[in-house]
Amino acid sequence: MASIFAHGFTAYALGKSFSKELYTKKLWILGILCSVLPDADVIGFKFGIAYEDFWGHRGFSHSLLFALLLGILITLIFYRKKAFTKTGVALVLYFFICTASHGILDAMTTGGLGIAFFSPFNDLRYFLPWRPIQVSPIGASKFFSIWGIKVLLSELIWVAIPASIYILAVNYVKKRKNQPQKND
Repeated sequence: MASIFAHGFTAYALGKSFSKELYTKKLWILGILCSVLPDADVIGFKFGIAYEDFWGHRGFSHSLLFALLLGILITLIFYRKKAFTKTGVALVLYFFICTASHGILDAMTTGGLGIAFFSPFNDLRYFLPWRPIQVSPIGASKFFSIWGIKVLLSELIWVAIPASIYILAVNYVKKRKNQPQKND
């Protein structure tokens, strides 16, 4: 899996696409929550759920259907008045993308058993053909090691730098859009 930092920063960067009116602390916290929530499935290890099971790590909670359902649920709970408007659709899409980005980043890692993107309809697990992100260890004690440093360096290159460029590009476009136009 990619680390919590990569997942969270990806959601934060994607949230920058929204206007100042919508881009609030609430939005980015919920986006980050959506981006890290799929890894709650690691709790299953404590209950004897095998990695490759439906409810196992990188199973249903990493699927596109789960991402859509979570996006709808978060929007209905936290943006009830906007849920059935164009803004509501944009919010569902944002929370969906934040959640789905988790599986996409994990599918770009060098380890694990793959991602059940199409669960529950198809429980096969997939990786992307390009896997440059160093897989993160499960558990905080293992993360704070040389392995964890290698993970953070790989995520800096493959997640943080592209996400930062995205933030700069969005800010540039917004700034240009808000500047008064000169008439020749």
